[in-house]
Amino acid sequence: MLRLIASGHSVSDIARELCLSVKTVSTHRTRILKKMRLRNNAELTHYAISRRLVD
Repeated sequence: MLRLIASGHSVSDIARELCLSVKTVSTHRTRILKKMRLRNNAELTHYAISRRLVD
């Protein structure tokens, strides 16, 4: 899910692709940001790129 978010996919796109509810994806996104002490998708994307999780 982190890779999908960092790749610019919307919450609804991720939910559809993973067969999850939008609320579930949103909750996971919030928890990922909190655990990694990040504030938004831009910081998450920077984190993923700097660690070569996405291209």
